[in-house]
Amino acid sequence: MGSALPVGEPAPRDGSLPVAVDAARQFGVYLHVPFCRVRCGYCDFNTYTSGELRGARQDEYADTLLREIDLARAVLTAAGPLRPATTVFFGGGTPTLLPPGDLARMLDGVRASFGIAPGAEVTVEANPDTVTDSVAAELAASGVTRLSIGMQSAVPHVLAALDRTHDPAAVETAVSAARDAGLDVSLDLIYGAPGESLADWRASVESAVLLQPDHISAYALIVEEGTKLARQIRRGEVATPDDDLQADMYELVDDLLGAAGYDWYEVSNWSRGIGFRSRHNLAYWQGADWWGFGPGAHSHIGGVRFWNVKHPAAYAQRLAAGESPAAGRERPDAAARALESVLLRTRIRDGLPVSELLGEGRHSIAALIADGLVDGTEAVHGRIVLTRRGRLLADAVVRSLTD
Repeated sequence: MGSALPVGEPAPRDGSLPVAVDAARQFGVYLHVPFCRVRCGYCDFNTYTSGELRGARQDEYADTLLREIDLARAVLTAAGPLRPATTVFFGGGTPTLLPPGDLARMLDGVRASFGIAPGAEVTVEANPDTVTDSVAAELAASGVTRLSIGMQSAVPHVLAALDRTHDPAAVETAVSAARDAGLDVSLDLIYGAPGESLADWRASVESAVLLQPDHISAYALIVEEGTKLARQIRRGEVATPDDDLQADMYELVDDLLGAAGYDWYEVSNWSRGIGFRSRHNLAYWQGADWWGFGPGAHSHIGGVRFWNVKHPAAYAQRLAAGESPAAGRERPDAAARALESVLLRTRIRDGLPVSELLGEGRHSIAALIADGLVDGTEAVHGRIVLTRRGRLLADAVVRSLTD
């Protein structure tokens, strides 16, 4: 059911903000749909199967979330001028477990309360077996522009190790439905699952490339505390992911995607050119403002971070009582914000301006270039951009730049 919420100060019951809104800052919207048919053994997201809802109702969820949108409009109106959403992202969970009409009503709520900027990117995450021609067509008609499909693997035994229940053939069907509806397509892959070989991973990447998506994400499997996978490893039932094998898998996917015409723009993300990058995720990495709606969702407005209560029942109860669902908030100081900027912006192809580093961090650049972790040419032009080796050792680069 997701990791623990951060420790922060209590949020006010009315959700009011202690800062004024900067009208020039980009504003994004995240809409969390916390429902899943089954819980994947590796997943640490704030998601719930039907047996875990404890009184919360899936068929009432859209109406509940619309109450938070109304509250956010009031809070943001009091904090400054309203800004249209430049990106909207339905994540989960599995948003497409809800009827397309419910997702459309939520999107209409965003449109009515804040506006949606012309040309905005509107993404819906989906499991392959929930996407039909009619679902894709209804989503497109509601204003969705992009479908992010959880492929994860093309190899049946790897999908089984990840507790994924879809047939690999469903991915092609989902991509076809999205294309017919005029939607951009992204595929998500995971590497390093128990029992997955380098040959298995190659087969998955090559299968993804054959479908010609606009965007591909490839994430290393991470063992999160409290998950089924963590318990299996602790009991010795499966092996801990092998770091060296995962590094080989990363280099392989980077080679295969590069040869197929995809450019990396973030450590785990590749696209067919700048126009197909995930603008919503880039906004996170670049420190834009966003409001996260739904149980457990996190927000960032004007340097203030706040997060909602986790369980859908508690979330619904707060909103039914006319209260904010925010459980807590924090306002990081300048040092914390600087560290976060290095953490996030070194991950992206556009890089981190050298001017944002403190003196100690600047002194480490020459050594990082010599070690093949930072691109020397980019550094000369004032930006810290990771080499491929640097992407594999991104945490070590960040430590050098911030120690």
